[in-house]
Amino acid sequence: MDADQSSMPAATQCVLRYLLDAQAKKIPERIFVQFHRGEAWTYAQTLSEVRQRAAALRDLGVKQGDRVLCWMGNGPDLLANWFAINYLGAVYVPLNTGLRGRPLEHVLENAQAALMLAHPALLPRLAEVAPGALRQVRTVGGTATATDIAGLDIAAFVTPPVAPDALLETDAPIEPWDVQSIMYTSGTTGMSKGVVTSYVQLYTMGPDAFDCMTAEDRCMICGPIFHCGSTLYVYAMLACGGSIAMVPEFRTAEFWDAIRDTGSTVVLLLGVMASFLLKQPPSPRDREHPLKKVFIVPFGEEAPNFRTRFGCDLYTVYNMTEIASPLHAGPGLTQAGLAGKPRPWFDLRVADAHDRSLPDGDVGELLIRSHRPWALFSGYYRNPEATVAAMRNGWFHTGDAFRRDADGNFYFVDRLKDVIRRRGENISSFELEGEICAHDSVHEAVVVAVPSEHSEDEVLAVITQVDGTTIDPAELITFLATRVPHYMVPRFIRIVKELPKTASGKLQKHVLRGEGLTTDSWDRERAGIRLQRERLA
Repeated sequence: MDADQSSMPAATQCVLRYLLDAQAKKIPERIFVQFHRGEAWTYAQTLSEVRQRAAALRDLGVKQGDRVLCWMGNGPDLLANWFAINYLGAVYVPLNTGLRGRPLEHVLENAQAALMLAHPALLPRLAEVAPGALRQVRTVGGTATATDIAGLDIAAFVTPPVAPDALLETDAPIEPWDVQSIMYTSGTTGMSKGVVTSYVQLYTMGPDAFDCMTAEDRCMICGPIFHCGSTLYVYAMLACGGSIAMVPEFRTAEFWDAIRDTGSTVVLLLGVMASFLLKQPPSPRDREHPLKKVFIVPFGEEAPNFRTRFGCDLYTVYNMTEIASPLHAGPGLTQAGLAGKPRPWFDLRVADAHDRSLPDGDVGELLIRSHRPWALFSGYYRNPEATVAAMRNGWFHTGDAFRRDADGNFYFVDRLKDVIRRRGENISSFELEGEICAHDSVHEAVVVAVPSEHSEDEVLAVITQVDGTTIDPAELITFLATRVPHYMVPRFIRIVKELPKTASGKLQKHVLRGEGLTTDSWDRERAGIRLQRERLA
């Protein structure tokens, strides 16, 4: 292995403050961010905005290493505040705008941060919870209203101009291994955990992983940048001297207009986003756009159709908040479930329950470690027990089921807890959900196991319909019977208005598993539809 494959990047390569300073000096007039239906900032303007807010944070007492909560949606304020926090060497702690109640209280208690920057519309939720160590709240954006919450000093975030040559010194140089952020995972089964991320990890996750992006690209950020999935793309474009376009949120009907209006050439689409776009009626303008590179994560059954219809190169990447994009693939992808091959500074293992490597083709848990110091997460904040459990035997345990082929390609199978066992066969809910969503009238689908009266599991599919359509469960079964093995075809189908999700939009399968079979669950066997293995002569 080459030495530079395991060595840490220099601070000038990975630390936000030094990256921004260098780009603003080198390419001051180049656009860094285009806000959809809003203003554009050059690199020089971005630096000016960031320094102004950094000076205001310093006046509020923020010092290097302090944690600062940031609670707002995509837009100029979130981007500039994130950069300003890191510009001082402080720790950026973004909060999901969907948080409230006990999950919000848990994060406030765990983060132990004294200062929060927040959109004023979110403040009433603070009155409903214990504030933890929170003492100061400064409102940013929106329409400020009088808010009086016991124990909290609440006021507007005032950012007076700062001279270009004003010194905003840190106590010590910001090092690559310093903490850049604490990002809270969604907690699909329990309370969320704060993932401690270094600058090395963010660099390895983003700029280091996306050599297909260039200074000529513009990456549209349509997912929330309070999550790593969008954060890493912002960082990748900052490092390469490219630009980003930012929209408040992903909206299917507005996606292509936003791509055209902003001139975006790159975008990340979570698998369900790609599915939503493919279900839109065909248009003569389907290929009239500047989009060239599309990352679809995970790369599901319908993903290859995206290139056929929209004419884009397709890529995928495997990542989690705790790791750093250890797998990637593309362009020219055709295989559903493909996550790619390992990048040189990562070791990956498909392992059994005792962390022993499995042969190619077998399904097991994906374990990861890195030769690069600080490339993986630095632990769960104030949760050493969870950190030790995740890093058992020196490997990070992803909780994801994978298989590897003889050529060294890794394939995502499912979340381990979501694999269904039926009549002696293992069923990937990920694969089956992709096939169900291929039906024109299915908007979203979740597949879970429910108890069988015989043994093992039966399959329940919980689905939502495309607006204006009606799904006949029997017709859906006929559709699936020609696409998947007989043992994968769901026995039960339940149609709902919406699926349970976390504040970050992740599906909560444990809720549906807990509800089990309900009175509105359609049973194909009761309807007289039985499927059997084809008998061979």
